[in-house]
Amino acid sequence: MCRNITALRGLDPEATREEIEAAALQYVRKVGGLTSISAATRPVVDDAVAEIAAVTTRLLAALPDRKVPPKTVPPLRRPEVQARIAARG
Repeated sequence: MCRNITALRGLDPEATREEIEAAALQYVRKVGGLTSISAATRPVVDDAVAEIAAVTTRLLAALPDRKVPPKTVPPLRRPEVQARIAARG
């Protein structure tokens, strides 16, 4: 399970829908104490991720520009993560 939620505000280019949904899933798994998502929990998790992603999108749009970009690169932008995703493909 994740330990850190990725900062999405101030990215250049802006956070993508996929990055926002990944952060929402990270949040839901952390708060729910879920290390994996079973068939029994999938509908509830999917609904929560959709709601949190929508709220996060509105939040990022409403916040003022960030003066300093985040110190870390979101996982979905890291080459090694993209390679793992492509390998699963």
